[in-house]
Amino acid sequence: MLNNISIILINITHPGNIGAAARAMKTMGIKHLALVQPKTFPSADATARAAGADDILANAQVFDSFEESLQDCHLILGTSARQRSLGWPTLTPKACAEKVSTSPGKVAVVFGRESIGLTNKELDLCHYLVQIPTHPTFSSLNVASAVQILAYELRNAYIASAPQTPLSERGEIAASIPARAEDVAQFYQHLEQTLIEMEFLDPKKPKRLMRRLHRLFNRIQLIDSEVRILRGILTAVQKKKIVNY
Repeated sequence: MLNNISIILINITHPGNIGAAARAMKTMGIKHLALVQPKTFPSADATARAAGADDILANAQVFDSFEESLQDCHLILGTSARQRSLGWPTLTPKACAEKVSTSPGKVAVVFGRESIGLTNKELDLCHYLVQIPTHPTFSSLNVASAVQILAYELRNAYIASAPQTPLSERGEIAASIPARAEDVAQFYQHLEQTLIEMEFLDPKKPKRLMRRLHRLFNRIQLIDSEVRILRGILTAVQKKKIVNY
């Protein structure tokens, strides 16, 4: 879901805000940044404020017009603190993120100028208006801070929509991947050789012992760590037999 999101910044005056927005994006796993007529870019100030999110800046696309930046976008969400005389369908950041999480196409989340935000003409191209609840007497929010809030909600929605595994179980699940067929085949060869050396299996009259053992271990579906343990036991048995001789 996060890979289909583009953060679009329009006419940003201060390059430091671009860098800070890139940093906000990277902390939440959003990679695609588009800039529409930035006053100064690239910029050392942007790089400094990015604080390690240099890859976001390096891959940022720069456009001459807002319309051009929206190519291939299926859902467009414009952010603004200003009330408009003509009402737009309005979402909170959380509701915005939930809508994005169900959108299969490319999504644009748009932020306007530091001074006036988005124009009505630009907002006309948006499907929804997103407003961050702020104190009614002081609604002005730094553009990079606004990006951070939206990016946070987008990541929360992404996490909520993805199957989750407790952190304590992730290592265990990663280790429970079935062993490769090649490794299991080598274990069977090792097992058969050990059983022959122990004189438990007569290679001239094997009957169905190995087939039954194959069924047994295949039913369990051995994982890598189990194969290693079993082969370690077999090796120890072989060494013990040599010592006894």
